[in-house]
Amino acid sequence: MGFLLAHALALGSAPRIYDENVRACIRKKYVILPVWFFRPRWHGQIPLAVLLWRDTVCVGTLINLVASFLALAALALGAHTGLAVALHFAPMPYNIFLLAAVLRLQADNTCTTIIAVAWFLVMLVI
Repeated sequence: MGFLLAHALALGSAPRIYDENVRACIRKKYVILPVWFFRPRWHGQIPLAVLLWRDTVCVGTLINLVASFLALAALALGAHTGLAVALHFAPMPYNIFLLAAVLRLQADNTCTTIIAVAWFLVMLVI
């Protein structure tokens, strides 16, 4: 894994790394993949359009639809209701993170706020 990661970094196909600690961990073959995804979004290093439309609306909705489908499948197969509820709400921490990241990044953009909050409320139901 570290070998492939080093070559991906050399070719420029891996996400850009903004923290020297992460670079040091990669050199030592400690791969910290969640840091690549969450840190740039939290610190506003991802463009707002990418964060809102690709990460939140497209990927977030897909994750929520898969979780809802799994919850309904579990109910159809006779699983406990608590398991279905847990499966349905499993993406909620990710949804909260995306909403918070969008709200932190946008600079007094009412349209972005409305879209992000509406998406979050719809994902509570779906």
